[in-house]
Amino acid sequence: MLCGKTVLITGASSGIGRAAAEVVAKHGANVVIAARRIDLCAEVAEQISADGGNSTYIQADVTAPSDVQAMVEHAIKTFGTIDGAFNNAGVLLDSGRIHEAEDDVLEKSWDINVRGLWLCMKTEIQAMLEHGKGGAIVNDSSRNGLRADIKRPAYTATKHAVSGLTKAAALDYARMGIRINGVCPGPIDTDMMRSVDRGDEDIRHRIESAVPLARYGKPEEVGELVAWLLSDRSSYVTGQMVGIDGGLMAS
Repeated sequence: MLCGKTVLITGASSGIGRAAAEVVAKHGANVVIAARRIDLCAEVAEQISADGGNSTYIQADVTAPSDVQAMVEHAIKTFGTIDGAFNNAGVLLDSGRIHEAEDDVLEKSWDINVRGLWLCMKTEIQAMLEHGKGGAIVNDSSRNGLRADIKRPAYTATKHAVSGLTKAAALDYARMGIRINGVCPGPIDTDMMRSVDRGDEDIRHRIESAVPLARYGKPEEVGELVAWLLSDRSSYVTGQMVGIDGGLMAS
């Protein structure tokens, strides 16, 4: 499905990003693993190699323009081009109402979830335009990019912004052969989700009970959706925010 394509993934050291890196590698892509924790990036690369895939890795902070430029240049230097990107890096910091929040929670959330995404898309798109063969970008939003949750004002605001940036960029670059979509995961079994349920089985059960499919999603299930959106099999899909939430948005 992605044979011969080069895909850059941010936040690829754990969770959805790591699973997506492993999935797209299994589908034949050359994977560029980028994250702040270089030791974990190396672990992902080792696993991909053990599974017969091809990858490289680089330490990168998406809020630093020089790091973002370096990771795109590393992809091109290593594999000759960049055909796709999964902008997955993000944080969930707030867990209270606005009047209860720390003064800087919105600023910190915005810096990574929105400004970091802006920098990544800007640099990735420029590289794709210079290459002249188009490409595909997938941004990681959230079900909170489609509707709000209680006690998540900063996270909800930033993920709505991710959805808006995705749609706006999709319109701007459609005629240039660059497709841009987003994924909107619901409760996925990751460290971020465990920060929500606090590792409490009762809380997890209550959350799962609200999901029509009655379970948390698996990170690799999101990875498969990302792989499809990056592939030519989704060639008529752009500007979409695709839910992967076990049916939550339908309920």
